[in-house]
Amino acid sequence: MNKIKPHLWFDKQAREAAEFYVSAFGSGSRIKNISTIHDTPSGGVETVAFELSGHPFMAISAGPTFKINPSISFFVQIEPAEEVDRLWNELVQGGQVMMALDAYPWSERYGWLQDRYGLTWQISLGNKKDTGGQVITPCLMFTGDVYGRAEEAIRQYTSTFRNAGVEGILRFGKDEGPDREGCVKHAQFSLEGQTFMIMESAHDHAFGFNEAISLMVSCDNQEEIDYFWDRLGADGDPKAQQCGWLKDRYGVSWQIAPRLLDDMMTQGTREQVDRVTKAFLPMKKLDLAVLQKAYEQG
Repeated sequence: MNKIKPHLWFDKQAREAAEFYVSAFGSGSRIKNISTIHDTPSGGVETVAFELSGHPFMAISAGPTFKINPSISFFVQIEPAEEVDRLWNELVQGGQVMMALDAYPWSERYGWLQDRYGLTWQISLGNKKDTGGQVITPCLMFTGDVYGRAEEAIRQYTSTFRNAGVEGILRFGKDEGPDREGCVKHAQFSLEGQTFMIMESAHDHAFGFNEAISLMVSCDNQEEIDYFWDRLGADGDPKAQQCGWLKDRYGVSWQIAPRLLDDMMTQGTREQVDRVTKAFLPMKKLDLAVLQKAYEQG
């Protein structure tokens, strides 16, 4: 079971987007469950748990506060070339091309697109064994104020998660301006057996990390919640620390949540879900014992 899964924030389109992605990816993709959280600051919000090619995702329809941008994209490694073309044609409908589907030095067939919901996908011809057996790999792009700090971030993430390692770093050379020599052109690393990518870009991008795409860490107990909260939240943005959400020192958003919370919110009665919601809304770091008490009372 994946310890870390991407969480996507939409205005009102979480269910629609999830159904679109499930249809586009096909085999190994499904909607797992859909539920509603009532009486939040955004009113009633719909959450969707789904899988794409076996990889878990979460999505929420919680209003226009945050907007998805290319700071976190999803790299898709598939074969044969016909499948690359098929998926590209599905996802690009109503979206826009960021890099044309073509041959590049790193892939015989590669393209980068932004879909109709704002999510960006890098689709590449290749064997998934090169990405740790994953079809879909989250890719973080460090730009603006955090440019030049990608390698530092890799060190922090791989030292925070116990089963982690760096799989390779490709650096910019001296003649690749505006990027600085030695900065990270592309890197691949693993956290708890899951592969992640990082890139840096010195170009003038009008985007940076925000809460629209966060990484949700499923914790087995309060000790794990405390550990990840303290390690990832250190030197982060204290204003962004609420309801289990935090921003790390690079601006990347994480959700540190007990694994049991998923069961409570999807399997509980309306009354149980409402009690748990009322309990976690004022929290910063989540308190598992308090959530369990709220779920079981009545």
